[in-house]
Amino acid sequence: MNRTDRLLAIVLELQGKGWQRAEDLAETFETSKRTIYRDMLALGEAGVPVISIPGRGYSLVEGYFLPPLSFTADEATMLLLGSDVMARSFDEQYRAAAESAGRKIAGVLPERLREDVRALRERIAFIQRDISMTPGETERLLVLRRAMLEGHQVRFSYFARSHADGAQTPTTRTVHPYSLAHMRNVWYLTAWDTTRRDVRRFRLARMDDLHPLDETFTRPEGFQAIRRELTPEETIVVRVLLDHEVARWAREDPSFFRVAEEETAEGLLVMLHVRDEQEVVQWLLGWGSHLRVLEPESLRQRIAAEAEAMLRRHQSR
Repeated sequence: MNRTDRLLAIVLELQGKGWQRAEDLAETFETSKRTIYRDMLALGEAGVPVISIPGRGYSLVEGYFLPPLSFTADEATMLLLGSDVMARSFDEQYRAAAESAGRKIAGVLPERLREDVRALRERIAFIQRDISMTPGETERLLVLRRAMLEGHQVRFSYFARSHADGAQTPTTRTVHPYSLAHMRNVWYLTAWDTTRRDVRRFRLARMDDLHPLDETFTRPEGFQAIRRELTPEETIVVRVLLDHEVARWAREDPSFFRVAEEETAEGLLVMLHVRDEQEVVQWLLGWGSHLRVLEPESLRQRIAAEAEAMLRRHQSR
């Protein structure tokens, strides 16, 4: 990275993260603190309003913004394609914001670049199902988003599919909402469960009677929304063997819990780590007679029992 690019990147870093120490910036840009000191002096001489406080680092004067940025065709295309996806992936409020952002980006592009970007958008598409949410699910998304931003705990009744038949009396959960994620057309909440004293993931569609509480919480610094690795004590190791003829399709439609796979003479050996066997039952059943559970024995018996129940139901008149 040349110096001009680094100076611009430093300003963007300060705009995005606020206060930064010289050592933090040096680590980010893989340079020395002495170089950062010179860069900050150069920014000040160029008119960038940099604030420096010993022990705290550097920041920008509140309200300072960079002049309008210029985009290449590739950069503008990625931003506009991203706004298209976001417009289809959120509720009405954020959909309108995404569409407005897309119009603003397209509106400031030079005419020639605008034509290049338009041509690329016509030739590149992300095909996905539009989110179909009931009014109740839309309201849950709004409540959770507001609770996350304001730092309020929430409470709801939850239907968890931890029993073999999927039927269960809902449990009341009080949680600290940390993050929302949309995967395979399903919205998930990642939150700290105050009863189970652990981070858990909840499907919005399984929530009832969701409401915010007066009690607040603080999101842990550095929290990662991705599923954390289970400890050995929490892990159930599942090993299954898939026939060769479905191995390709199994790779196209992997289980969320898959951690490893290996080609063998008998077929594709897949290893999964789960907290509860029921988490992978539906995925396993989807491969029918092309799959054999190797371990654990309890899961083998569960799959066999489910297959026998299906056979009895289809034989009955």
